[in-house]
Amino acid sequence: MSSALDEDTQQTLAAGRETAGAMLRAAQKDLQKVFIVFLVGFLGTFYALRLVVWDFLKSVTEAQMSAHIQGNYDIIAQTPFDVILLQAKIGLVTGIILAAPVFLYFSRDALRERGAWPQSPVATWKLAFIVVTSAILFVVGVAYGYFVFFPFMFAFLAGNALSAGFSPTYSIVMWAQFIFLLTVSFGLAAQMPLAITGLSYAEIVPYETFRDKWRYAVVAIFVFGALFSPPDPFTQIMWALPLLFLYGGSLYLAKVVVTARRGSERISVPAVAKRRWNLLAGSAVVGGLLVYLFYERGGRTAFNGLLARFGSDYRVLEPGATLGLPPEVSLAVWAALGAAAFGIATLAYVVYAAIAESVDPLEAGLGDPSEIDVAGLDAAGVRAAPPEAFDDMTEDEAMAIAGQAVDEDDHEKAQAVLDRFDEAEERRESEADEDAPDVPEDAGTIEDRATRAGGTFLDELTEGEKDEDDIGGYYADLAFIFDSVTSKTFRIVAVFMLVLAGTFAWLYTGGIKTVYDNFLRSLPASVTPDEVINVVALHPVEALIFEVKFSTLVAALVTLPIVAYYAWPALRERNIVRQRRRNVFLWTGSLTAGLLGGFVLGYAYIAPTIISWLVHDAVTANMIIAYRITNFFWLIFFTTAGIGILADVPVAMVLLNSTGVSYQTMRNRWREVTVGVLAFAAVFTPAGIMTMFLVTVPLMVAYGIGLGVLLVVTLGGRRNLAPARGEDV
Repeated sequence: MSSALDEDTQQTLAAGRETAGAMLRAAQKDLQKVFIVFLVGFLGTFYALRLVVWDFLKSVTEAQMSAHIQGNYDIIAQTPFDVILLQAKIGLVTGIILAAPVFLYFSRDALRERGAWPQSPVATWKLAFIVVTSAILFVVGVAYGYFVFFPFMFAFLAGNALSAGFSPTYSIVMWAQFIFLLTVSFGLAAQMPLAITGLSYAEIVPYETFRDKWRYAVVAIFVFGALFSPPDPFTQIMWALPLLFLYGGSLYLAKVVVTARRGSERISVPAVAKRRWNLLAGSAVVGGLLVYLFYERGGRTAFNGLLARFGSDYRVLEPGATLGLPPEVSLAVWAALGAAAFGIATLAYVVYAAIAESVDPLEAGLGDPSEIDVAGLDAAGVRAAPPEAFDDMTEDEAMAIAGQAVDEDDHEKAQAVLDRFDEAEERRESEADEDAPDVPEDAGTIEDRATRAGGTFLDELTEGEKDEDDIGGYYADLAFIFDSVTSKTFRIVAVFMLVLAGTFAWLYTGGIKTVYDNFLRSLPASVTPDEVINVVALHPVEALIFEVKFSTLVAALVTLPIVAYYAWPALRERNIVRQRRRNVFLWTGSLTAGLLGGFVLGYAYIAPTIISWLVHDAVTANMIIAYRITNFFWLIFFTTAGIGILADVPVAMVLLNSTGVSYQTMRNRWREVTVGVLAFAAVFTPAGIMTMFLVTVPLMVAYGIGLGVLLVVTLGGRRNLAPARGEDV
């Protein structure tokens, strides 16, 4: 068999290995320095965690907790090595992060030879400004997380667990990983002003795009929050609101920067200052006067009282106690600084106002940029106009505007119009070339390479065949069925989301406690839950994650009959089923009856018996059992609803046989069924190989029972309940 990777992918991997080897050779003599930086980062982080960080993180966790919650939550180590290994892992990551830039710097010669070292025309001071600004924003984002988000979030999560009857007993590993993940996410989210402003200033993404696509940004913020924050409405709002305000502030900052760049060539700062000298002088006087009144007319005392009311130990000192100068001189210095600050702020405002006025036709923010009247602009305005103003311009229109400019003796404007029209023509031709179907194979993008690689892999898997009995034939059927339900996607998704939201809301608002209490009451009297069985949360959001998974599973089960109803005509057309669509109701009723019957049997007899048997030895030895929330509720689910699902397996097999899926097909495809069950168990059950097999084995036993039932019903496969697929009716 040939390789499943195409030639482009193999060449890319080979080039990557060669580059990595060249980098190591180039930095060989300096690897000792790289290792020293790594070691400093590793040891520094290791001992900082031990001496300072753990206590700080615990104080952040407890900052907003009531005395009751603080007395009922714990942070534990599950094994003797948890803490030291966690410190080593964090130190290792920190050391690598610190050593990586040093390694890249020493291997720059190898990267430069391969064209991988950036040749930036940006001045060094600008790069330094970007790095410093990024670091400041990262610190601000992390500060919001530690001093606002984390305290309220942990108080809410721990209180929610206690109100449901669980013990918030957090594993130090899961607790620390959760905090550090959110720390990084807040730091990255805080880079939004720098990213938006930089992209707008460089015209990589025009400011108008960020302004007009704000709805997509709102959706992206909530999606980003769903990935990095707990899946509950309270913390989602605490995550999203600051980012929404940050996006709005970033838009305004980008507008200021872009406006200043577009109009800077036509504005002279000294000229503006000279023209508005009276406003600048007045603002400076006001600034100095405010500082004087603050110190001499009770402002300092009132501000210190306000700080004391909020519990702050910080105080504003008298003028003479800060600069080491006499009080009168210190007051004069502070007043001068206040006057300068007000004057500079006013100068920035009047300069920006002048720039905005000069580029008003471009930045008014009203209407479509393509509606700009190019004929009414001067030469500089034509050059600064957005590309959309020339996209729909014809050659005759461009020549007419240029001719009018020549008649007005404005040759510079005429040339600017023709240049911008030529740029628009080149852009249109480039877009047309990109849309052309004939693209040279060696000019493919990353997506092209991925497609070719995937196609090569599929060809190797199916050996180029697409019969009904191989994966290619099944893919064709699945694609046809999927296309048939596409028009009903909105309804299907709406039902799925409504059921998911309703189930989650019920569990979230006390349903999970109701299930817990009712189930404990069904246990035998020999098992005393308050003394023997404790349900604990090792992860801060463990209960919420279980609620989301369980809600998703319920929504999928409810939506499945609707999908079958809409897909039934396509199934009949592909000769997969024989019966009419109304049989979906028979299916739904039969499977629901099997599910409810198995659930009642499991809830009344099987689940209490199994749990009592599992805890019998612990009860006899006077031990205390602590179940994780996830494990305990999945145990309840598997021993109640799981029994119903097992009962549905033979029922579903009989129903499938009545639609044309033969006994021989189900018997011969048991391997594919096993793989599908394993995949289902991996997604919808707690992590762990043992749990996967505990789910897979009973389901496969039920599948075997179903085969036995079909063996009897179909007389060994000789008389299926409906003609098999591919046979004539």
